[in-house]
Amino acid sequence: MTRTALVTGGGSGIGRAASLALHEAGYHVVIAGRREPELAKTVAKAKPATNRMIAVSTDVSRPDSVNALFARIGEEFGRLDVLFNNAGLNAPGIPIEDMPYETWKALVDVNLTGAFLCAQAAFRMMKSQDPRGGRIINNGSIAAFAPRPNHVPYTATKHAMTGITKCFSLDGRKYDIACSQIDIGNAATEMTDRIDKGVMQADGSMKVEPRMDVRHVADMVVTIAALPLEVNVQFMTLMATKMPLVGRG
Repeated sequence: MTRTALVTGGGSGIGRAASLALHEAGYHVVIAGRREPELAKTVAKAKPATNRMIAVSTDVSRPDSVNALFARIGEEFGRLDVLFNNAGLNAPGIPIEDMPYETWKALVDVNLTGAFLCAQAAFRMMKSQDPRGGRIINNGSIAAFAPRPNHVPYTATKHAMTGITKCFSLDGRKYDIACSQIDIGNAATEMTDRIDKGVMQADGSMKVEPRMDVRHVADMVVTIAALPLEVNVQFMTLMATKMPLVGRG
């Protein structure tokens, strides 16, 4: 039986790399996101194979859109084995006193509510399918435990991701649903291009930080996805070795 994986935010960066790696590993892959042209580019990059990759235009912050996405998965493949909860937004560094409400809400809606809605729909499908169960992998980010200056909404949503990962893991046990979180530091994507120009450090200085090939993240997603459901990587930190995280800075 060919397994099926869903990747949210599959139109760029980590999501695109993970989608292509899962497809190359033999999964049917469903990619979801709001930018249809970028989703189409991901599909076009997939190597020809008997397993399929399809794109579904989705706004993960809207329940009706997520419900339509999972209905399509059911129609096309009949089950879901892996959800990579990857869709996310960030914003330029903004001091909390200047933070527009709209920026706060946009990040919370996608990064946190979107992850919840997709996991909720995955639970409903995974607990009732045969064979039962599946795996949810959350993209946590280094911001899940170490903030950058002036990044309140992103940091808040990623700290919250750690909490919902633990809840998904606990509540999924009775349904054979495992949940992992990958905290990623400085993968080379469009979102981290600014790091090459220098980013603010905790002491207020600006520093260029090293980045790592996004393929390493994709490889870890495939590795965790391939584990039997009785085994789990609860939390993983995957980062550029020399990024200024460990220690005082």
